[in-house]
This record gives sequence, C-alpha cells and structure tokens, in this order.
Amino acid sequence: MNSAWKYIGVACASVALIATAGCSTGGDKSSDKASNDVVLLTHDSYAVPKELVKEFEKENNIKLVHRAVGDAGSLTNRLVLTKDDPTGDVVFGVDNTFASRALDEGVFASNDVTLPLGAEGYLITGAEKKLAPINTASVCVNIDKTWFADKKLAEPKTLEDLTDVKYRDLFVAPSATTSSPGLAFMLTTTAAFGDDWPQYWERLMANGAKLTSGWSDAYYVEFTQGGEKGKRPIVLSYDTSPAFTLNDEGTESTTAALLDTCFRQVEYAGVLKGAKNPEGAAKVIEFLLSEEVQAAIPDSMYVFGVRDDVELPEAWAKFAVQPTKTFDVTPDEIAKNRSDWLKTWTDVTSK
Repeated sequence: MNSAWKYIGVACASVALIATAGCSTGGDKSSDKASNDVVLLTHDSYAVPKELVKEFEKENNIKLVHRAVGDAGSLTNRLVLTKDDPTGDVVFGVDNTFASRALDEGVFASNDVTLPLGAEGYLITGAEKKLAPINTASVCVNIDKTWFADKKLAEPKTLEDLTDVKYRDLFVAPSATTSSPGLAFMLTTTAAFGDDWPQYWERLMANGAKLTSGWSDAYYVEFTQGGEKGKRPIVLSYDTSPAFTLNDEGTESTTAALLDTCFRQVEYAGVLKGAKNPEGAAKVIEFLLSEEVQAAIPDSMYVFGVRDDVELPEAWAKFAVQPTKTFDVTPDEIAKNRSDWLKTWTDVTSK
C-alpha cells in the first residue's frame, strides 16, 4: 500500500479523513483572553497546514484558537445545546446531512463573505448568507480490486449487487446512527429505493452485511485493504479513497469507488450567532475559501475543495474520480424525516 496513506480516522464524515499536519485540539473557554482571538469549532477531521494558519494569523492580527468537538453529529449537537451561549465564534464541519437541524435552531448569524467561483453550486437554499461551502466529497461503496481479481469474482457495481448471494459476508459499513458516512449511505438508499428502502436493508443484512460504529473501524479493521488484515473486500468509504491506495509504482490504484452508489457530502462554515468576534469569524471563512487553503484541502483533509480555479494534485486528478450523478436528499427532507428514518433503520438492522 502506498505511503501516502495518512488516514487515521473519520469524524464523520464527513468526510472524515484526518491529516497529520495542522491539527490541534484547542483548549477550554478560559483560554480566550485576547480580544483578537477567534475560536474555531470543528469536527475532529479538520486539518489545515500550520504554516498557512500562522500566515493568516500574522496578516490579520488574529490568534486562531481551534477546538475539535467530535464527529459532525457531535459538533451539530454542541452548536444547538450552546446556541444561547456559544463556545466559539465560527464553525467548520457541519455537513448537508446535519445542516438543517442547526439552521432550524437559529445557530448561525448572517455574514458577508464573498464566495469564489464554483462554491455557489453547493449553497443551501435559504442559507446563502449563513453557510459557506468549503469542501465536498461523495460517500461511495469501495472495493478491493486485487481481492476480486485473485478470487476471479466479478466486481459488484450497484447497490442492488450488494444483496446478491455471491457477495455474502463481503460488505462492511459504519452505522447510520454513529457515523456521518453511515448516515449518508442510509440516505442514499432512501433516495434509490423510495418507500422500499427498509426492504433493501433487510436484504442487505440478510446477505451478511456488517456494521461498525465508525468509518475507521470499517475501513482499517474490516476492509481487506485497510492494513489490519480485514476480511471484507467491500466497504463504505469515499470517492477520494482510491487516490491513497496506489501501488508501489504509483501507476494504479488497488481500490475503486463504485460511482453508481454515491451520495454527495458538502461541509460548511458559518459565523455563530452571539460570536464575540464576528468580524474575525468572517475572516476565518474567507481564509478557508482562499486559494492556498483550497489547494491544500485534498492532501490535508482528503476531500475536494469547492473552488473551480485550484488544480488538484496529480494523483487526485487521475485516481479520485468523481461521480457524474449522485443520490440526493434535500436538507428539508432530511430534517423532516431523519428521526423516523433512523428509527426504522435501527429496527431493521438490529433484527
């Protein structure tokens, strides 16, 4: 496996890949002493190169205090629970599966950040001045190409294929209740199968699908390409994952994303209502949308930036193939149905 692998976990979800550079855990509220401090709340997978952060701080006379809260769900819960007394000024990492809840709770203030070319296509209707899209990736089923070649077994291609008996006990995915990509996959099935989506999950579980608490357990522990001698060659991951499973020569990826199984995730940043430093918070969003940070996002957080004018790393351009069409569920639909869908999903998968 190529040494470019630096995955060490998923927050979730989001996207949920974490780089070794640029991560900090922040501190507690008592550390906010200087008036030029800006407190940035994120999920655990936030990563921006330290040199870019230092340059931003110097140019803007700002001290950026970073606090990682957990996965995307935990982050959203924190924002809602503390909305009357926010623990930060700006947040990054709320995605399109959770954004509606935070918006409904009035967590975000309006901002005047100007979006770069390309970002407009990821805006949430009604939240154009509250949430700025920062990055995107698609949650897709991934396969170990070498395993299927060795076994001389045809590779699956579609969601329905995963219920075929010849793929019994081969698929692993994180739980929809504890993982952002797991939730995205559940939403994929609601979009793909409509009212029959619970029956699809019944067939999937009957065919030996395995659920884990998070993406890292699914990918690293259970997946045959995960590095820990896993036994399942089909895993829920991202369209970006094949760019990090290259052979030693860097000429071919040993894995592939099934592009007919994907759900688009977008992560957003927003100024928190009640922020102590709203001006500085807006500058942080502009920083996250800058050419320098957007160019660093693929190798730092293993997702795509939203700017159209930034080139992808060579391996990404070649191996991180994006789907031309994804399964979509609107934020309003998610907000309306999330609780009922998760209850149904839990009932079906726990049988």
